[in-house]
Amino acid sequence: MAFQDFDQITERRKTENARKLKRRIIIAVVAVILLVGIIVAAIVIVNKMKTDKATKKASKPATEPPKPTEDPPTQDPTKNETSTSSKIVQQMCGSTDYKDRCKEVFKNTKDPISKPKEVIKTAISGASDEAKSAFTKASELTFDKEEDKEAFEDCKALFDNAKEELEESVDQVGNSTTSGKMRTGVLNSWLSAVISYQQTCIDGFPDGDVKSKMTETLEATKELTSNSLAMISLLSELKVPGSGGSSGSSRRLLAQDKDGFPSWLTHEERRVLKKNDEKPTPNVTVAKDGSGNYKSISEALSAMPEKYEGRYIIYVKEGVYDETVNVTKKMPNLTIYGDGSQKSIITGNKNNADGVKLFNTATFVALGEGFIAKSMGFRNTAGREKQQAVAARVLGDRAIFLNCRFEGYQNTLFVQAHRQFYKSCVVSGTVDFIFGDAAATFQNCIIYIRKPKENQQNIVTAQGRTDKRETTGIVLHNCKILPDKEFESEKSQFKSYLGRPWKEYSRTIVMESTIEDVIDQDGWTEMDGDFGTKTLFYGEYNNNGPRSNTDNRVKWPGYKVLNKDEAMAFTVGPFLKGNAWLKNLNGVPVRFGLFGN
Repeated sequence: MAFQDFDQITERRKTENARKLKRRIIIAVVAVILLVGIIVAAIVIVNKMKTDKATKKASKPATEPPKPTEDPPTQDPTKNETSTSSKIVQQMCGSTDYKDRCKEVFKNTKDPISKPKEVIKTAISGASDEAKSAFTKASELTFDKEEDKEAFEDCKALFDNAKEELEESVDQVGNSTTSGKMRTGVLNSWLSAVISYQQTCIDGFPDGDVKSKMTETLEATKELTSNSLAMISLLSELKVPGSGGSSGSSRRLLAQDKDGFPSWLTHEERRVLKKNDEKPTPNVTVAKDGSGNYKSISEALSAMPEKYEGRYIIYVKEGVYDETVNVTKKMPNLTIYGDGSQKSIITGNKNNADGVKLFNTATFVALGEGFIAKSMGFRNTAGREKQQAVAARVLGDRAIFLNCRFEGYQNTLFVQAHRQFYKSCVVSGTVDFIFGDAAATFQNCIIYIRKPKENQQNIVTAQGRTDKRETTGIVLHNCKILPDKEFESEKSQFKSYLGRPWKEYSRTIVMESTIEDVIDQDGWTEMDGDFGTKTLFYGEYNNNGPRSNTDNRVKWPGYKVLNKDEAMAFTVGPFLKGNAWLKNLNGVPVRFGLFGN
C-alpha cells in the first residue's frame, strides 16, 4: 500500500511538473516574442528619426546654425520688429546734432520701422508738423510796432514756402520707397531752403523781445529740419568738405570736364542757352514802344496762363523798364531773354534807408522753379548812400542766368535759397554784394568792386549758412575779381575782401579765378569779432593774379587752401545737385570739372 501510494504521488508530481514546465515554456516564448517586437519597433523609430533629421537638414541653408536639443520658448514676432525698429531709429538719430529732439519724434510711432527711408520720412513729417504748429504760435504773438508787423508779413510768405517744401519732401521720400531710389539732391536743396526761410524770417525783425520770441518759436522746426538733413547725409556716397553733408555724386561724375548742361533741362531749354543759337520763338514780346504784345514785363507775367505745358518764353526788347518784376512760384519753367544785359534792363531804387525791408527792396524777384534769364540787366539805382538795396532776389530752384548783369552797391544780388547757376555774368557792388544761403555757382563771371561810402569796406560775399548740414555755399569759379574803372584810381584808400561770415557756418569757395590787387592780402575779414571763424568754411584753389598768394591770408580754423580733390567737390557737377546730375553734352556753356587739369 505504501509503495502504491508513493507511485501515485510520484505520478501526480510528474504531471504537475510537466504542466509547470509547459507554462514556463509558453511564458518564455511570449516574452521572447514581445522582446523581439520591442527591438523591431525601436529600430523602426530610430531609423525614422534619422530620416526626418536628414530631410530637415537638407532643406535648410548650409549657413544656418544647428538648433539646440531643446526647443526655445516661442517668441513674439512683434518684439523682434520693435527691437529692429529701435536699432534703426537709434542709429539714424545718432547721426544728428539734436538727438533728444529726434527721439521725441519717434516716441509715439505706432508702426514698426524697417528701413532708414522710413525714419527719414518720419523725421521730415515731424518737421512739417512742427512748422505748422510754429506758424500758429507765431500768429498769436503781439506786433505793436509797424516794422514788426511788416516783418511778420514777410514771414507769412516764407512760412508758406517752408510748409510747402516740407510736404513735398515727405511725398518725395514716400514715393521713393517703392523704387528704392531717393533724390537726395532735391531733398538737400528743399530742406536747406527751409532752414534759410526761417532765418530770413527772423532777420527781418529788429532786435528785441519779438525777435527773441520768434527765434524761440522756430527753434524746434529748425532742429528737426537739421536732423532730417543729417539722416540724408548718412546715406550719401561722397562727402563735401566743410559740409557734414554730401554731394550725392560718384567719382565718375567728378571726372567729367567737358562743357554740358544740367540734366534737369529739356532739349528746348538747352537751345535757349546755347551760345550761338538763334533767339527762341517767344510766347509774347514786351516792348516799351508798343511794338510788342505788352509794354511792361509785369503785364506779360500777369497774362501768363495758369497752367502751361512746357517752357513759357518772354522776349524783352531793348529798353529800360522801371518796374518791380516778380516771378511767382506759380510761374515755373519761365524764360525771360533780352537784347543784351546793357540794352534790356529792369531797374528800380527801393532801399533800406527809405524804410523798405531788405527782403522787399529787390527790383527783380525770381521765385518760380526752373527760371532762366538770358541777356538781361538788373539794376538797383538807390546808390551807395542808401544802404541795403537789392537788384535781384533769387529763390526758385534750378535758376540759371546767362550773360546777365547785376548792378548795385550794398547787397546787389540776393542768392536766397536753392540751386542757382550764373554763367558769363557781371556783378557789381560794394558791401556784401553777393549774399544769401543758396547753393550758387558763378562761372566765368566778372565781379566788379565799386567805390563804397567813406570809412566803409568792400566785401564781395556774405554767405548765410546757419547749419553745418545745409548743402549751400557760394562758389566763384574761373571768375575775375577787379575794381571797376571809376574805383581803380582810389582802390588803395579802401579795404576790400573776398568775403565775411554773415552766419555761423558761412561757406564760400574761390577757385581758378583772377584776384586783382584791389583785394587785401588777408583775403577775408570778420563780420563781428571772431564770430564764425571757427565754424565757417572758406577755401581757395589755384587762383591767379596779384592777390592770389595765400601766404598772408587769415589764420582762422575755418579757412583752408584746397587741394585738387577738395576743389573738385565744389565744381558744378557734384555741388549743384540735380535729378540725374549733369550729362556730358558738347557745345554748351557749362563747365563740369576744373579748368586746369
